Amino acid sequence: MRLILGDYSDGTMTVTAICTSGLQAVQTVQEGGVDVALVDIAMPDMDGIATTRHLRALPHPPHVLMLTSLGTSGNVDRAVEAGAEGFISKTDSPEDIIRRVTGVVHGEPQFNPASQRQLINDIYLDQPASRRQEARALLDALPEREREAVLLAAQGCTNAQIAQRMFISERTAKAHLSAASERLGMGRIQMARLVERADLD
Repeated sequence: MRLILGDYSDGTMTVTAICTSGLQAVQTVQEGGVDVALVDIAMPDMDGIATTRHLRALPHPPHVLMLTSLGTSGNVDRAVEAGAEGFISKTDSPEDIIRRVTGVVHGEPQFNPASQRQLINDIYLDQPASRRQEARALLDALPEREREAVLLAAQGCTNAQIAQRMFISERTAKAHLSAASERLGMGRIQMARLVERADLD
């Protein structure tokens, strides 16, 4: 990496330090003179994501690019949350590496194709959980009796059956469903799908 940054940058970049651990990297950056830190995810004593979080919390934080071969699901998502502004794969061409380092200095996030794919995949995998939480929050916001009526309706119960199960009149059962429908802005079928998405135990 030192050779690539030196030989392919036409003298526009200088490697100020090479660190062998996360703690050493933080200490080195604290001494000043570092514009961009290339941080490996796998490092002794403190992994790259924790190191990134420490670096970005400094009074004068450097830009941080993760230097990695990727592979472990969740790395991209976690690194971005820690403050990383992009990724460089160890298999990227020297020209791409130089371009990404230059780009991040100019405030442009730098994600190579591999990190973009993984970030999209992580978001996709997390989507069902977030949608489930959203559905549960909507149901939990309903008054107790309206929520109970909606859950019974989602099980396929008729208004008469809901009334029987809740020990109320059919008219009251219908009123509960109508009120819930108005609060949620959903019809009966949509509410049933909401209950399905909530995946209640």
